[in-house]
Amino acid sequence: MTAHAHAGALERNRLWSRLSRAVTAHADPLPTPTVVVDLDAFDANADDLARRAGGTPIRVASKSLRVPTLISRALAHPGFAGVLAFTLAEALWLEENGVSDDIVVAYPTVDRGALARLVASPRAAAAITVMVDSVEHLDVVDSVRTSKAVPVRVAIDVDAGLDLGLTRVGPRRSPITSASAAEALAREVQRPGFTLVGVMTYEGQVAGVPDQVPGQRLRSGVVRRLKSLSVTQLAARRAAVAEGLSRVAELEFWNAGGSGSLETSAADPVVTELTAGSGLLVPGLFDHFRSFEPRPAAFFGLPVTRRPSDGTVTVHGGGLVASGPAGADRLPLPWAPAGLALTGLEGAGEVQTPLVGPAAALLRIGDLVWMRHAKSGELFEHTTTAHLLAADSFVDHVATYRGHGLAF
Repeated sequence: MTAHAHAGALERNRLWSRLSRAVTAHADPLPTPTVVVDLDAFDANADDLARRAGGTPIRVASKSLRVPTLISRALAHPGFAGVLAFTLAEALWLEENGVSDDIVVAYPTVDRGALARLVASPRAAAAITVMVDSVEHLDVVDSVRTSKAVPVRVAIDVDAGLDLGLTRVGPRRSPITSASAAEALAREVQRPGFTLVGVMTYEGQVAGVPDQVPGQRLRSGVVRRLKSLSVTQLAARRAAVAEGLSRVAELEFWNAGGSGSLETSAADPVVTELTAGSGLLVPGLFDHFRSFEPRPAAFFGLPVTRRPSDGTVTVHGGGLVASGPAGADRLPLPWAPAGLALTGLEGAGEVQTPLVGPAAALLRIGDLVWMRHAKSGELFEHTTTAHLLAADSFVDHVATYRGHGLAF
């Protein structure tokens, strides 16, 4: 074991003791999975994100949190302003409940019910910006209203993928891939009832792809090269789009980046604001970025219910698999105590998960094993309550979206 790995194991075992003390000291038994957010790590991550942004304001990506109290906590940190929501219905709820009055919906919507609520509320319409990348999105808005007295704020999603000629690298999001296409759509937005206020260029192939993965030196090198090419190409594309749009409207904001690309996104003079969410909780997929040191802040505890052998324990539940391409990196990560691993044949199961490794010999029936989810935010779809830890004690127990009876 290397010195670095040894230090990591010690830190994880200290975390296990800390979480175990907090659970034991709690007055009432906590249901499992016991979902915990370490506020000390959360706040330190927020400070680090703001430092990396270098003064460019950061929108909170709500889909990476899905806990209103945590969204508000992030917004209270210096350097953070506004929310990037993932659905219009969610944005309406956040505005109605006073979480934020500056919300950009990151994805186009065809939710006619939510759009009808938006155009019926001057207050909500003034606080929420919807995303479009085609004229059809504008038509859907027009289809739900009888009056255009309440203008709808609009942002254009411009593709930020790396164009390699025969293929593109990055999220397959917007069909707006050129300055001319962006300007043409901007002119369509000038129809009555709409106001063009912003642009979004999310370079997911830079912000969300690990580039320093142990045992994958060659692949990590290729990823870093693609990221470098993306940053250079995207700077030229943004400049061209900005020039074209300046002939149509005066923008309020230009949103870009993510937790893994704050420095490069902020360095682009066109960009006026950034987005981050995963970097606040640091899920498993964000462990191996060169741009920042991981500081995990979200965990879920599962009880040991069986000991099939000296080297194996079985915990109850565990199959909280992340979205995206199927693979081992989408499985939850046994974290504390150190020295546990999933098995190749069973992986993480819905009702039980076997774990093997040297730490199994130390665990007894009823002990909690703490896992980390692969993707931020998705963990909270599996619980109604997040338990907030500060130092060695729980200081609050707050509702997730599910706890509020919401499913976006």
